[in-house]
Amino acid sequence: MDDYRSTPRRHDREILALAVPAFGALVAEPLFLMADSAIVGHLGTAQLAGLGVAATLLATLTGVFVFLAYATTAAVARRIGAGDRRAAVQQGIDGIWLALLLSAVLVALTVPLAPWLVGLFGASDSAAPYAVDYLRISALGIPGMLTVLAATGVLRGLQDTRTPLVVAVGGFTANLLLNLALVYGAGLGVAGSAWGTVLAQTGMAAGYLAVVLRGARRHHASLRPDPAGIRACARAGGPLLVRTLSLRAILLIATGVAARLGDTEIAAHQVAMVLWSFLAFALDAIAIAGQAIIGRYLGAGDLGGTRAATRRMVQWGVGAGVVLGLLVVLARPLYVPLFSPDAAVQARLASVLLIVALTQPVSGVVFVLDGVLMGAGDGPYLAWAMLATLAVFAPLALLVPAAGGGLVALWWAMAVFMAVRLILLGWRTRSGAWLVAGAVR
Repeated sequence: MDDYRSTPRRHDREILALAVPAFGALVAEPLFLMADSAIVGHLGTAQLAGLGVAATLLATLTGVFVFLAYATTAAVARRIGAGDRRAAVQQGIDGIWLALLLSAVLVALTVPLAPWLVGLFGASDSAAPYAVDYLRISALGIPGMLTVLAATGVLRGLQDTRTPLVVAVGGFTANLLLNLALVYGAGLGVAGSAWGTVLAQTGMAAGYLAVVLRGARRHHASLRPDPAGIRACARAGGPLLVRTLSLRAILLIATGVAARLGDTEIAAHQVAMVLWSFLAFALDAIAIAGQAIIGRYLGAGDLGGTRAATRRMVQWGVGAGVVLGLLVVLARPLYVPLFSPDAAVQARLASVLLIVALTQPVSGVVFVLDGVLMGAGDGPYLAWAMLATLAVFAPLALLVPAAGGGLVALWWAMAVFMAVRLILLGWRTRSGAWLVAGAVR
């Protein structure tokens, strides 16, 4: 029988072993956008505004399929907990095939529809051409982006977050160097930033595939597409797709409202969203550890360990949120000027970041509980909870321009969005209805 009096120290080791390298891998994508924003921001406010619209659209188009990572992590971890490593790897390969099929459809739709998609945001005449160029070029990197999601889920489920860290560091370094060379050296402007990101994402996908293929050979898993396995992955990810679509709708509404407030507001909002995403991914490192640990414990039928790990991760989430909130406020004079020389953009951004800082402890708990429930395979509840959150946020955000509010008012609506998530996820976790043991939920 486990001695749960020693659980906190034991879980600290487990959480840190997975969360620390996961942090580096998770922040790769927001670091890509932060680097792009800093480089493009010095080309002009219209260019930065165009990047803001296009980056949000691209993140939405690819981000709705984040279930490729989340559902795969939980399913693979459960099979690892049950001792079936071959089936775990096979499940991951099915997820990668699903990613490739979805990406082919996305590229075929995004490239011709780019002007229409940008037009939905009401971007200004000066910003729209930059947004269209960036979106069309970046769409070519979608296969790499979705492959990275699926392959990352495989490795996380196998309790390996170090390999994603190595690939992410290489990808970020390549992205930064390519962007500098193509934007300034080759004089390609916004298009150069998009090409740099495409090349970096494709290189990351190739690195992940090499690792997964080695694992498949080692455990004698088939590399051929299995229609039944692909369909099973799609069904398992369905509720998480609804959950993510609802989340993306919230972020799209926020960006749409900001775009209608003016170029200065959307430029400041773009930088704020990039920083918010960076902080979210940083906090999500604990949630990723939660997905892998919770899935493994439930797969092994260890409900006591599941509860103990959950409590400890919530404590880590609160502490990390407090630390990040303080850093956001104290370091503002150092990083705000890096994103734009425009004094008006800097002023709007500085005000919004105070709200971002205040909500970080809440965000820490929200992301941890989200990860715990994903690791448990509790997708249907997560879908319902995010739909309910969208129903609260949408009218609040849409009232901002109607009531004459500005960017600060919009970000207070974002704070309400996080508070609603905290209430719904906290209630579910306390109920215990998500504690279902076994290799498959």
